[in-house]
Amino acid sequence: MLETLRERLQAHRPARLDDAFAQAAVLLPIVARDAPTLLFTRRTAHLKQHAGQVAFPGGKREAQDADLLATALRESDEEIALRAEDVQIVGRLSDVMSLHGLRVTPFVGIVPPDLTLVAEPGEIAAIFEVPLTHFFEDRRTHTDVIPVDDAELYVPSYRVDDHVIWGLSAMMLVELLAIGFGQPISLTRPPERGELRRHPGRRRATVRAASTSSR
Repeated sequence: MLETLRERLQAHRPARLDDAFAQAAVLLPIVARDAPTLLFTRRTAHLKQHAGQVAFPGGKREAQDADLLATALRESDEEIALRAEDVQIVGRLSDVMSLHGLRVTPFVGIVPPDLTLVAEPGEIAAIFEVPLTHFFEDRRTHTDVIPVDDAELYVPSYRVDDHVIWGLSAMMLVELLAIGFGQPISLTRPPERGELRRHPGRRRATVRAASTSSR
């Protein structure tokens, strides 16, 4: 499974947004267990932005970062003590734009199981893993329908214990599932079943890269 993931992502040509935007990067860590899992974090409740939200480790690019991959790896180390030497990068996904005007570049990496990870208490409230099969089986609780210009995006929302995976993280997850694992999931067509929750229109830049990258 993970070797096929590498091959698919190496052949993928992710969409990229303009370098003029402020830059950030995240890491999607896949834990190489017998049944692989995807690692997430939950932000602390007191943060000014994204408080209490589920996210992938990452953050804004800083002056000392050689490139965006360096940003993703540095932030992963700072937030959850995931060392760069323990991450095997296998590919990159399409840029997405956050509501706060950050161009976010996702990288996909494979990490060994049972690493000693430690949450940075000022930023991270929890570190948790979800089996990839949870997403292969498309166990979404509902789908957020977001109007973008003359189209609509269908963004899944998943609940795992008391964690909710939605929004920008879910958009990245859809591309990982569609491109990396060949799953029949897309941001641009409605799911076959489940509740649709419609939301007000959002800025085109927020989601345009994600909408073009999924099947």
